[in-house]
Amino acid sequence: MNKPDESVAEVFGSNVFNDTVMRERLPKEVYQCLKQTIDGDKPLDAASADVIANAMKDWAVEKGAAHFCHWFQPMTGSTAEKHDSFISPTPQGGTIMEFSGKELSRGEPDASSFPSGGLRATFEARGYTAWDCTSPVFVKTDGENTALYIPSAFCSYIGHALDKKTPLLRSMDALNKQAMRILRVLENTTSNRVTATLGPEQEYFLVDRSFYEERLDLILTGRTLFGAPSPRGQEMDDHYFGALHERVASFMHELNLELWKLGVSAKTQHNEVSPAQYELAPVFATVNVATDHNQLVMETLRKVALRHDFVCLLHEKPFAGVNGSGKHNNWSMVTDDGINLLEPGQTPHEDMIFLVMVCAVIKAVDKYAKLLRASVANSGNEHRLGANEAPPAIVSIFLGDQLSDILDQLAAGGAKSSKQGGELKLGVSTLPPLPKDCTDRNRTSPFAFTGNKFEFRMVGSTQSTSGPMFVLNTIVADILSDIADELEKAKNVKSTAQKILKQIATEHRRIIYNGDNYTDEWVEEAKRRGLANIRSTVASLETIMDKEHVAVFKKHGVLTEAELHARTEILLEAYSMSINIEALTMLNIAKRQILPACIEYSSVLGSAVGAVKSAGIKTPPQKKLLEDVCRLIEQLNKNIADLEKTVAATRKVADATKNARKYRDDVIPAMQTLRATADALETIVDAELWPIPTYAEMLFIR
Repeated sequence: MNKPDESVAEVFGSNVFNDTVMRERLPKEVYQCLKQTIDGDKPLDAASADVIANAMKDWAVEKGAAHFCHWFQPMTGSTAEKHDSFISPTPQGGTIMEFSGKELSRGEPDASSFPSGGLRATFEARGYTAWDCTSPVFVKTDGENTALYIPSAFCSYIGHALDKKTPLLRSMDALNKQAMRILRVLENTTSNRVTATLGPEQEYFLVDRSFYEERLDLILTGRTLFGAPSPRGQEMDDHYFGALHERVASFMHELNLELWKLGVSAKTQHNEVSPAQYELAPVFATVNVATDHNQLVMETLRKVALRHDFVCLLHEKPFAGVNGSGKHNNWSMVTDDGINLLEPGQTPHEDMIFLVMVCAVIKAVDKYAKLLRASVANSGNEHRLGANEAPPAIVSIFLGDQLSDILDQLAAGGAKSSKQGGELKLGVSTLPPLPKDCTDRNRTSPFAFTGNKFEFRMVGSTQSTSGPMFVLNTIVADILSDIADELEKAKNVKSTAQKILKQIATEHRRIIYNGDNYTDEWVEEAKRRGLANIRSTVASLETIMDKEHVAVFKKHGVLTEAELHARTEILLEAYSMSINIEALTMLNIAKRQILPACIEYSSVLGSAVGAVKSAGIKTPPQKKLLEDVCRLIEQLNKNIADLEKTVAATRKVADATKNARKYRDDVIPAMQTLRATADALETIVDAELWPIPTYAEMLFIR
C-alpha cells in the first residue's frame, strides 16, 4: 500500500530503472551510449556495460535487493527467472556487493527442462539469456525477497530462439525496416524509426479462495470441468460496468499500486459481462515493453488476489455457459517523431501514407488469415472462439463506415472524400452536445479498426501477447515490403501507389465485414467468400508449417524453418498435455468425490423409500427419484470407464500431431459425456451432499 502522503506520480515507476533514473545515475556519455544501443544504432561497449551494471546494482541495493535475475519468457508461455546474489567474497573473508557488465549482458540458465520442440536434446543443457535493453530493468519484491529483474531473450547453445521475446524483437526490426522504406518513398524525411505499439486489455475472473481450494479442477487446470448452470448467469446484463463490490474495489486499488510501481500504466478497470469477471486495460507502450508488462499484469493479478482471499482465474473459459476471457490487443505503428501511421486525421482519403498502411494491414490479414488464427490457438481458446461471445474462429476485419467508404472509392479508382461524424444532441438542455465519431465500434469483430489502431480480439486471456504480435508484425512487414518494391522502382510513385491501393481494395474486400460476427448468416457468408472457419485448435496449428508461412518468417529473419517447426511441435504437445491433465483431473473428481456422494444419496433415498413403503404408503415420487439417480449413477460409472480407456489408448500415440488429433477426436468427447452425466446428477442430488462448490456460489458470493 502507498503511504497517505505519496502521490500517484511518486509511486509510478518507483521500482523501475527508467530514463529518469538513468539520467540521474549514469555519466552523460554512458547514458548517451546506452540510448544509442536502445535505439538500435550501435552495440554497447564493455566499459559502458560495467558502469551501467554498477549503477543498477547500487540502485537495487538501496531498494533492498540482494539478488539479480535474468527474467525471460520460455516457450511455456509464462516467465522464468534464476536468481544470483550480488555478493562476492573478499580475500579477507568478507563480502562485497558486485555486479559486472558481463553479468548484466549475459546469463547461463540451464535450458534442459524448457520446451524446445526438438531443437536440442535433453542432455544439451546449456542456454543463454541476453539483456534486452529496450525493456526497462525493475525491482520486484516477493514475500521477503527483493531482486533486480533484467528482461532478457533466451536462446540455445547454437543460437536457436527458445523463447517468445526473440522473434518479437526480430519482427519489430522487420516491421521498422519495411515501414521506413514506405515512408522514404512517400517523401517522409523526418522519421527515422517505426515501432509497433500495443495496449493489451486483460480480462480475468475472481473467485473466493475458499471455493477455489475445494475445486481440484480449478487448482490443476484453471477451469471448471464440472458444474451445472447457475439459475442466474449473465442474462440480466447487470454486471457489465456495474458498481464495484467493495472487496473487489480494494483488490483493484492494491493491484494498481503494485503495477504502477513497476511502471505498468494500468488505466481502466471495470466489471465485465459475466458475473465475477473483470477487465484491466493499460496505456499503450512499444509492443516489446507491453508484452513484458502484460506478463507482470498476469503475475500481479494472481499475487494480489490472494492477499484479498480471492483467486484470479486467467483461463479463457473457466465457467461454461457464461462469457470467457480474452486479451484484446490494440496494435498500431508509431514513428520516433510521434506520427501514428494508423491515425486517419480529418481527411484520410488525402493521406497516402495512412492509406498504404491501412491497405497493407488489410492485405496481410487476408493473405495470412490462417497464420493469424493459428497464433491464438490453444486448448483454452478453443472453448471461446466462435462460442457466441468472443469473436468467431473466422478471421475478418471491421473497418467502419468511413474507411469502408474510402476502400470502395479506392476500388473504383481513387478516394476523393471522407465521411465525417458530426454532432449528437441529446435533447436535454443541461447535457452538452457530443462529437459523433465517423464510425461505430464492433465488439463482435476479431480484428477491428477502432480510430487509430486495430484491435485484435481473438487473443486468449492466458496467452503471451508475443506470439500474436510477432505474427502480425511480420505479415504486415511482408506486405509493406512488396509495396515498397513496386514504389521504389516506379517512375510515378503516386499513380503506382493508387494502382496498388485499387488492387488491394478490389482483391481483398472479402476480408471486410462490418456486421454481427456472431450470426449463422455470417458463417454462411464467410464460406461463400472463401474465408476459412477453423474452429479446432489442432487443425489451426497444423497450418503453421504451410509453405507460405515458412517463407514469410524466413524472408524477414523472424524464425527459421527449424524454429517454426519447433514451435508447432511445442504448441501441439501443450494442447495434448492440457487435455490429458483435464481428463485425469475429471476422473479423479468423478471417482473420488462425485460418485461416492451420489451413491450416498441413493442410499438415503433407498432408506426413505423403504421406510415410507413399510408404513403402507405408496412411493411413486420417491421411487422415481431413486430410479433416476441410480440410472445416472450407472451411466456415470460407465462414462468414467470409457474415459479411462480412451485416455490410456491416446497416451500411447507418440507422434505429436496424431496424438493431438486423438485428444481432440476421442478424449474431449468422452470428457463432455462424463460431464453431462455428472452435471445432471448435480441438479437432483441433495445440496448438503454435493461435494464441490456450485456455479451459483462461485460466481455470486463475494
